[in-house]
Amino acid sequence: MRLVPVTIALLVLAHAASANIPLINATCPGKIEVHADEGGPVYVNGQVAKLKTFNDNYYEAQHGKVVISISINPDGSSSLSYTGPKGANGICTLAEHG
Repeated sequence: MRLVPVTIALLVLAHAASANIPLINATCPGKIEVHADEGGPVYVNGQVAKLKTFNDNYYEAQHGKVVISISINPDGSSSLSYTGPKGANGICTLAEHG
């Protein structure tokens, strides 16, 4: 009977480890820099952020009081926004890749 909870826990960890994060280089208002290599992790101002997966197309990366919302569009491109301290928020600008 102990095998079922262990199996479920391993499946949850495997899904969390296989995040569908694309290559990201972005700047958000307030001098917030965001970087991620394909598959993660996500860095906010050079520090590894805690990644929360909502589904295969939406993630939130948090470091301190800054939360970066990452949406993966149907064409594979990404959109980022942020929420910070004291109600700060805005749209992040993605760097051109290529």
